[in-house]
Amino acid sequence: MSKIAHATSIISLVREEADEAVLFCSLGKDSIVTLDLMAPCFKRIVCVFMYFVKGLEHIERWIKWVKAKYPNVEFLQKPHWSLSCIIRSGFFATPNPNVKLLKLSDVVHSVRLETGIEYVFLGMKKADSMNRRLMLMKYEQDSYIHKGCVYPLADWTQRDVLAYMRAHRLPEPVRYGGKASTGVGFNLDSLLWMKEHFPGDLQKFFKAFPQSERILWEYEQKNLKKNGIKSRDLSPRPMEE
Repeated sequence: MSKIAHATSIISLVREEADEAVLFCSLGKDSIVTLDLMAPCFKRIVCVFMYFVKGLEHIERWIKWVKAKYPNVEFLQKPHWSLSCIIRSGFFATPNPNVKLLKLSDVVHSVRLETGIEYVFLGMKKADSMNRRLMLMKYEQDSYIHKGCVYPLADWTQRDVLAYMRAHRLPEPVRYGGKASTGVGFNLDSLLWMKEHFPGDLQKFFKAFPQSERILWEYEQKNLKKNGIKSRDLSPRPMEE
């Protein structure tokens, strides 16, 4: 059985039980391919996008494209579960020890309560990491469906995903750097990409998390030193009390 046929068979098993589904959609390659496979099968698909900073223009453009291509799709935006750790510990912003630490499963649970939809699709693959391989291997005998979570791309590789995108003429999502992207977040690649392509989004990011500016500042200072240019005192502003 081909990878596409196998993924379609997993989706069909869920479709026999429900005509609505949730997809955790990062707008990366894996989730876009998963959505393209799901779209013909379900009456309604709720795509959940987890953000670090809500309302970034380049993200909103992608959401608009997805909704135009797949009329049965709607979007639900939720704070990324890892933000709870970032805010609680004070990484890049003033710490808030009262914030409850969350896991992905907590967001899945809240989405199920909000939408009334049981089946939740995720674009995870064994090839992503050793941890994901070990996790997904446990679900293989159950057709990669575990407690209502569904993993149709579990057996796919990056090459399979790229081949599918080419064959179905799907546009390549944003790559925040030369290597495989982990999405927009607290990393140099995404900050540099926003600085070049969407400076307004970069300012929104810095406004939400002032100390994330240090990531870019340290990179620029290192380049100045490398080029023999005396740096000026352009250090990021201190956090507000």
